[in-house]
Amino acid sequence: MNDNILIYQQKRTDRLISCLVADGMVRAALIDGTNLVREARRVHNLSRVATAALGRQLMMTAIMSADLKGEFDLVSTIFKGDGPAGSMICTGNSRLEVKGSVMNGDVELPPTPEGKLDVGGFVGHSGKLSVVSDLGLKEPYVGFCNLVSGEIAIDFANYYAASLQRPALVYLGVREDANTGNVRASAGLFAEPLPGWPEDVIDRLQALGETIATLSERLDAGETPEAFLQRVFGELGLEIVGEREPKYVCDCTRERVERALISLGRAELTDMIEQDHGAEISCRFCDKVYQFDEEELTQLLESATVKHDEA
Repeated sequence: MNDNILIYQQKRTDRLISCLVADGMVRAALIDGTNLVREARRVHNLSRVATAALGRQLMMTAIMSADLKGEFDLVSTIFKGDGPAGSMICTGNSRLEVKGSVMNGDVELPPTPEGKLDVGGFVGHSGKLSVVSDLGLKEPYVGFCNLVSGEIAIDFANYYAASLQRPALVYLGVREDANTGNVRASAGLFAEPLPGWPEDVIDRLQALGETIATLSERLDAGETPEAFLQRVFGELGLEIVGEREPKYVCDCTRERVERALISLGRAELTDMIEQDHGAEISCRFCDKVYQFDEEELTQLLESATVKHDEA
């Protein structure tokens, strides 16, 4: 790797680039989420296979978050497969602030016979993918589909086809150093035809699959996202319409944890006081630990009692 590429790799900023393809018949988004996935690995001390799995999910959640409009809108993606990962959840907002967690992020698996990280074996080949869109309405919209591979990208493509009745092309890739586990490049590409699309558009997109599958490899080698988009979509007609920066951000606060404790009710808080003499709560998204002593829990118990009496 030459010096210029090395400098680019060290100083790169995550980017989500939105574009239109084929005279506006297809909308697409490319994400360079390298720093995003690096931060998730650091925060949760993830294994290599967990980094790849959660990294893919985080990047797709960021792509989906780009469609949110309201300040408080949220989208959450939840994988519950039969693999050792357990549940995996990612949440994003309209500012492209995303966060995620995996229940068993320290589990490592042997590589596949092809020498690749066994993400499908980690997540599981059966189970469910749920997508929860909270748009400030009375109830959030919940869509779901069965897992078809556990490889994340294929499952998201299946979600669009099965739950939303919209065909889509999804690629998500995380490249890690085989020796250190450091994230070298993480990238994804999403494309879907807009209403009124000709039937051959999907075939034209699928024909680009082998090239699209080289995205993270090419970014790792120093190719820019713009150059890759031109490589893939240039002959179809490419128009870049926007760019934003996704980030790994956990917005947990002590006040939110206090409200969560109050919501447990008086009986649970009383047990914490009398039996545990305190509480230690760890945020699932950033692993920050919040500690509460007996006096603080007693104050929360009083608040819970007042809320109960007012109800």
